Amino acid sequence: MTEEIKKLYRSRNDRMLGGVCGGLSEYFRIDSTLIRLLFVAFALAGGPGLIAYIIMLIVVPEEPYYETTVIEDE
Repeated sequence: MTEEIKKLYRSRNDRMLGGVCGGLSEYFRIDSTLIRLLFVAFALAGGPGLIAYIIMLIVVPEEPYYETTVIEDE
């Protein structure tokens, strides 16, 4: 049995600012709008959402770029 290891990355596709919310939504498999609303709610409740976002923007690596190889038939 192979077990898939999930890693947290900042998203390259689902991003508005830095891809943190998109990456969290891919990791937890939930809608990115819900994550964004939670960050805004926590930011308006005194600032921990903004601080957490900035820390994650610095700490969480960006999703690796996978280059696809096209094999042409002769």
